[in-house]
Amino acid sequence: MSYIQELTKKKPWLNWVLFIGTVVVVFFIGLFASSIIERRGESFTLQAVKPIADWEPRNEVWGENYPRQYETYLSTLDTNFASKHGGSAMIDYLEIYPELVIMWGGYPFSKDYNQGRGHGHAIRDIRNTLRTGGKVNSPLPATCWTCKSTDVPRLMASEGVVNYYKGKWIDKGHEHVNPIGCQDCHDPKTMNLRITRPALIEAFERQGKKISDFTHNEMRSLVCAQCHVEYYFDKKKHEGAQYLTFPWDKGFSADEMEKYYDEIEFSDWTHSLSRAPMLKAQHPDYELFTTGIHAKRGVSCADCHMPYKSEGGVKFTDHHIQSPLNNTSNSCQVCHREKTENLMRDVYDRQDSIEELRRMAEKSIASAHLEAKIAWDKGATEAQMKEVLTLIRHAQWRWDWVAAANGLGFHAPVEALRVLGTSLHKSEEARKVLAAVLIKVGAGYPVALPDFSTKEKAQKLIGLNIDELKKDKAELLKSTVIDWDKKAKERQGTLKEY
Repeated sequence: MSYIQELTKKKPWLNWVLFIGTVVVVFFIGLFASSIIERRGESFTLQAVKPIADWEPRNEVWGENYPRQYETYLSTLDTNFASKHGGSAMIDYLEIYPELVIMWGGYPFSKDYNQGRGHGHAIRDIRNTLRTGGKVNSPLPATCWTCKSTDVPRLMASEGVVNYYKGKWIDKGHEHVNPIGCQDCHDPKTMNLRITRPALIEAFERQGKKISDFTHNEMRSLVCAQCHVEYYFDKKKHEGAQYLTFPWDKGFSADEMEKYYDEIEFSDWTHSLSRAPMLKAQHPDYELFTTGIHAKRGVSCADCHMPYKSEGGVKFTDHHIQSPLNNTSNSCQVCHREKTENLMRDVYDRQDSIEELRRMAEKSIASAHLEAKIAWDKGATEAQMKEVLTLIRHAQWRWDWVAAANGLGFHAPVEALRVLGTSLHKSEEARKVLAAVLIKVGAGYPVALPDFSTKEKAQKLIGLNIDELKKDKAELLKSTVIDWDKKAKERQGTLKEY
């Protein structure tokens, strides 16, 4: 008789221990085997994909191979989330802040400026906005499509980058069908992150840097930096083309970009009231982000706006690109072990402070534009107004550098407050100089400013006929857009050649 048999005969309860132990071991071995089989199945599924053409713009085609990513991407169409200062819900900023109409006098943003919605709405929104004009009046260049569609890399590859930047926005409408998506950021052969917009590559090359030298984690921000940046259209680089260019040669800060623009004597437009040579910041999210604590700690844009998630044992990036405040458990709380309400309070406290200073700057700058017009009307000279116009230009640029970025300054609250502080200082300096000019030309000071307390009053004040603009846009949507869609459907079958 064996030792175990003797032992179990003396202690019968050991039989039960051995039995239960054996069951437990077999159970866990079974789980392990099942896990191996599941992983093999998932591996086969990921490898057994359909080939994707180099410049395939249709997101749904990519979605056949990567359904989890595509399904989450479709959530960018959701416009239900509204945080205290943003989200994906529609917000008419001109309605809330009529000072903006005055500040953008003579520029398309005075016609229409709404909260940006999800990437899935990119084509629809650029078509519908009054800023892109209508059937009669559509002055914008084709370059304005650059960050709105996965069709852009396809067109740049087929016709050349310079030729793409030539022509009018309205002329290329039928070529842009697919909104921002997969091909903008991924290589279809390897799914590695890649840059498809040349302006970013060129900006770094002027600094002696190559995209191939950046790490994968850095690329998780740079694919966003293709579009979420400040840029301008260089009309001198190639004749007939408005070439998309990033003003990074001196650095990323508002001050350094301001100096860059001043040295090349660039302006986006001349203000219709103050006659100041103005700069319009686009959305310098990346530049502001680089000055913040998250960037310094190695956090990427995707870590917060596209956090990882797991489904069926598969870890993947959530392509519902959105505010982290709508997904704090997967974004903020991965690093910050705080309750959701505490995290959101921290965000709002900082944003509230930024908005308070931003609103002061808006009121001051709008008043400066109106006071400058009164000075001109009273006979002020170019020499008297030179310093005023420079101060207004710099004040509004610095305000816009913060205001145009998403997140109401949260990407770098300290820098946002600093830049807004200098904006307010410069606008008040402009008004101080204006006061002296107004007294010299016999207008006295203070002067009575017209009422611009509503969007409608402000737009009328700068000479906009919104009813006519809406009618013109309706004509475009009624005819041209239908034609664009018809041509797009005819072209769908030929896309495979790319």
